[in-house]
Amino acid sequence: MSRWAPSGAMAASIEITSISVQRGDVIQIGGQPCRVADLLQLPGGAKRLRFESGELLTMHSRTRLIALRMLRKW
Repeated sequence: MSRWAPSGAMAASIEITSISVQRGDVIQIGGQPCRVADLLQLPGGAKRLRFESGELLTMHSRTRLIALRMLRKW
């Protein structure tokens, strides 16, 4: 598996919740950057995140994480 490497695009560190998480967000877990590949809505406002590596993470409605999000060009 190839590791995630930033391109020349601008990025920002933001706080995310289960409501604001998006595909493409990069979350550091255990010192490893993991890019969100897919999202699944769960009951109670939770979401299950699937990373490009195939690993899963469940974000509950009160979970807050810091993610790196690539800024879109306008």
